[in-house]
Amino acid sequence: MRPENQSSVSQFLLLGLPIPPGQQGVFFTLFLSMYLTTVLGNLLIILLIRLDSRLHTPMYFFLSHLAFSDISLSFVIVPKMLMNMQTQHQAISYMGCISQLYFFIHFAALDNFLLAVMAYDRYVAICQPLHYTTIMREGLCALLVAGSWIVACVHSLIHTLLLVQLSFCADNTITHFFCDLAALLKLSCSDTFVNVLVIFTETGVIFVLCLGIILGSYIRIGTIILRAPSTKRLFKAFSTCGSHLSVVFLYYGALAGVYFSSSSWCSKDIIASVMYTVVTPMLNPFIYSLRNRDIKEALEMCVNRVKFFKQQSLNPLVAVRSTVR
Repeated sequence: MRPENQSSVSQFLLLGLPIPPGQQGVFFTLFLSMYLTTVLGNLLIILLIRLDSRLHTPMYFFLSHLAFSDISLSFVIVPKMLMNMQTQHQAISYMGCISQLYFFIHFAALDNFLLAVMAYDRYVAICQPLHYTTIMREGLCALLVAGSWIVACVHSLIHTLLLVQLSFCADNTITHFFCDLAALLKLSCSDTFVNVLVIFTETGVIFVLCLGIILGSYIRIGTIILRAPSTKRLFKAFSTCGSHLSVVFLYYGALAGVYFSSSSWCSKDIIASVMYTVVTPMLNPFIYSLRNRDIKEALEMCVNRVKFFKQQSLNPLVAVRSTVR
């Protein structure tokens, strides 16, 4: 491309969601409700795990980090999308776009790592129950979570640093509702061979490794259960792994929809991206709360505590009124 056809890009324009005219308010209300549900639901999961000592186990330790990652992932994408829908101001600065891309890749990768770690935790709990406390000790759990955060940080940093080396053309319209890596690469005037190569190699290795750990763990679990099948063992395995399996299917189903759908700007890509960035983080706390007896009991105990303290705060007022009378 000739130098006169290139320009220094200071901002990008996000094309946004293909919402029909006159329905901006409806979709704004819908996505705002979903965002608030995501934040409040995942915060509730974190709060219950912190307050209830019965939930101070490796499984819920990992779950609290997954809930925080889901909140962060939604916070990176949804507020800017809502602001664009409300104000029709679709511009995002160059640094804002790069920052959004970095944190999106970071928390998306962190979700991937945490789901793999949780699958290994379920494998140890079912296949080696007598050695569970010895294997999944506090130090190992902290190391697995810290490693997930560090690798996710390095992973996102690699793609971000490679992207900022590129130059961009005069066309700065991103055909997406957030700064997606693939959409940004399409706008670049530079040679993106290295970027694409890293995406297919480094990202592919991480994806295959995490998915392999998850599949390997559940294949091993299934093999152990089928050796001596019984209703009790099947029910225990389902109650132990059901929530995690549901989240895995939802996560990788949405991920597959994003990366295996056509690369053109079409409704299929939009739906897959919305599922991955908005719907999945919202549904995770519901899946874990509705299918998990421990979370339900912790929630009931928390509600009972609130009622008790409320009654205790009202009793002195009643006593004072009785004395005055």
